[in-house]
Amino acid sequence: MNRLKYIILLLALTTVCHVSAKQYKASYFGIKSNGTTLNTTSIQKAIDYIHETGGDTLVFYVGRYLTGTIELKSNVHIMLREGAILVGSTNIYDYNIDNPYPALVYAKDASNISISGKGVIDGQGFEVAYNLTDQIHKGILDDPMQLDRPANRRPHGIYFRECNNVSISGITLRNTAFWVQTYDQCEYLRIDGITVDSKAFWNNDGLDIVDCKEVVVSNSFFDAADDAICFKSHDATKRCENIEVHNCVARSSANGIKFGTATLGGYKNIRIINNKVYDTFRSAITIATPDGGKVENIFVDSLYAYNTGNAIFLRIGTRKNKEQPGSIDNVTIQNMYAEIPATKPDQGYGYEGPVEDLPRNVSPAIIFGIPGVDINNVTLRDIEIVYPGGSNPNYAYRGTKPADLDAIPEMTDSYPEFSNWKELPAWGLYVRHASNLTLENVTLKAKEKDYRPAIVFDDVKGATLSGVTYNVPGKRRNFIQHQSTRITQK
Repeated sequence: MNRLKYIILLLALTTVCHVSAKQYKASYFGIKSNGTTLNTTSIQKAIDYIHETGGDTLVFYVGRYLTGTIELKSNVHIMLREGAILVGSTNIYDYNIDNPYPALVYAKDASNISISGKGVIDGQGFEVAYNLTDQIHKGILDDPMQLDRPANRRPHGIYFRECNNVSISGITLRNTAFWVQTYDQCEYLRIDGITVDSKAFWNNDGLDIVDCKEVVVSNSFFDAADDAICFKSHDATKRCENIEVHNCVARSSANGIKFGTATLGGYKNIRIINNKVYDTFRSAITIATPDGGKVENIFVDSLYAYNTGNAIFLRIGTRKNKEQPGSIDNVTIQNMYAEIPATKPDQGYGYEGPVEDLPRNVSPAIIFGIPGVDINNVTLRDIEIVYPGGSNPNYAYRGTKPADLDAIPEMTDSYPEFSNWKELPAWGLYVRHASNLTLENVTLKAKEKDYRPAIVFDDVKGATLSGVTYNVPGKRRNFIQHQSTRITQK
């Protein structure tokens, strides 16, 4: 998506922002703001009435509005004024838990809808999740448990499915029981100026964009227990396409910005511009396709990452589609700065990433295809990554002799995480099964001497290195090639 197309998209999306001829006060429908009256029925009546009379805005003023699942319908706009809090019930039976997409605010096949204002949606997710778990343990509800976490019935904060012309702006979303907000097969979606603060329970993704088209996410803040900004593809016949994320800040006890994990269809024409990631357990940017999806034309510019476990992770796998693996083609990451700590970057947050049973020395940035399927046409330009160095070969060791490199497992069926391989043979960048790689003005710094070289290429078919520098105490060989061809250093 070039800049002109983005401007046209932005202008189209601004038509979603509703200038209301008439606004209905929530109290008009008997909706109570005392925080104790369950308002589900009255809020739904208000939405239905506004929808049936041609559409308009339902306004919530200062107060706490307790509710279970409400369904937003076409041409209805919710405005949460400053001080208004839409509070999720803690009773799991107040939600649409038999729906495939349970949520506090739900929409299906709706057009021209919005949620705006300076108010808050608070899912009370910790209490909701534990009350659901209690019902499952008692045998009242049947739901698969994964590590004592309910798999299907936990409500999202927002779940919009197959909706068009959607705007979410200004609001704060807090404390959901599952993913904070999911937009699934939606078109013409704009998210602007929102705040996500959700560390209430496991799987609190800050934002999930699933097989959507024509999307702009801007000027927003995400602090999430799981992936902060996440693109997914749940349908092999769909994909995420024509999306821009810019001027956002993200913190996560998983990944900052992630493509995946579910990647059945894929992603095309995605721009990630001028964003910041901090205190993040896994990668600042992950692009993974373990399920057969095609990833093409991804452009990342001006990404700044501080205190994050890994800078860049690109991965093809065969987790769900062994017959037809996915592909990654044409990825550019430029103007990136990252600082990788020696210690756990999300330590002290309420829900941390897992403590590894066998910790490793700090991992490098990773580009890892699979045998016979290269990651193709990747450009890293104007990149600086600062590492702690100081790896201990007596604790964890991986050599660079051919036998050592051949012993690195492919792990194509594994859930894609940069830490899967434990020790890797480079401290700065490790590339395996890739073709047409360009490194231009890439600086790798280690604060302390490291026993490993800075860069290792293994089965790289064509690479151009220009202005690549290594800054590490001590004199060591900094570049290792293995089974690689056509490597040009300028």
